[in-house]
Amino acid sequence: MSKKPKKKKRSVVRDPHYLYECSVQSTDPDLDFAEKTFRRRFGRPFRHLREDFCGTAALACTWILRDEANRALGVDLDGPTLAWGREHNVAALGEAEDRLELVQDDVRAVSRPRVDVTMALNFSYWIFTERAALLDYFRTARRGLKPDGMLVLDLFGGTESMMESEESRKIDASVTFDGTRVPGFRYEWEQARYDPITGAFVCHIHFKLRDGTKLRKAFSYEWRFWTLPEIRELLLEAGFEEIEVYTDDWDDFLDDSNGVYRRRKTFDNEGVWVGYLVAFR
Repeated sequence: MSKKPKKKKRSVVRDPHYLYECSVQSTDPDLDFAEKTFRRRFGRPFRHLREDFCGTAALACTWILRDEANRALGVDLDGPTLAWGREHNVAALGEAEDRLELVQDDVRAVSRPRVDVTMALNFSYWIFTERAALLDYFRTARRGLKPDGMLVLDLFGGTESMMESEESRKIDASVTFDGTRVPGFRYEWEQARYDPITGAFVCHIHFKLRDGTKLRKAFSYEWRFWTLPEIRELLLEAGFEEIEVYTDDWDDFLDDSNGVYRRRKTFDNEGVWVGYLVAFR
């Protein structure tokens, strides 16, 4: 009787930072948007980027490799996450590493060197739950921009955005910034609690791997849910000259965003929408 062939072990990657970069971050589309918007406004490319709440600095590292003239500054308060970014992402830059600076500090404490564009993505600035704290951050962000500079934020909203809910989607296999191959896995987003009195908003990210392993609460967030009008008003109060709003188009066939962001003066509310706010100094 012939022996049954042994089943190959299913390859998995359990590092939550790799899983986050593959499922949450979209560095190239985000940078494409920033470059297009800056060029339309100022008629030239920008060269110096600041990534606030940079985490593993994936966005800053991607920017560095786009052009030999590009420079970047990354700011984050979390030492271990920055250390991971240095080991895995910054190290992959090779000699280009000299054009990237990472700073471990509160983003409200760093306003130099001045840059062309600051980006604070993945709703990270929602960590400021008090109005005064968020205003302080926006004022610091403005001081850190050159005269022809812009701040790019992302945000979401809609009739279902404050409800307790869970969303699950399959993430295809991909290769990370440092060349690590990450097999497909499942990403789960949980909106666990929203308090309509304080705006307190608790969310979690879970990952389910190919071998059945589930990483529950791989990342957890205790935010305040900031609405678009609130953020616009705070940006103007912080001294920004003009605010532009961009939201995604919806594909009814896919029942999902088509990834195209258009400038809006007004738009119809939906269950959930995602957008960018661009503030010009």
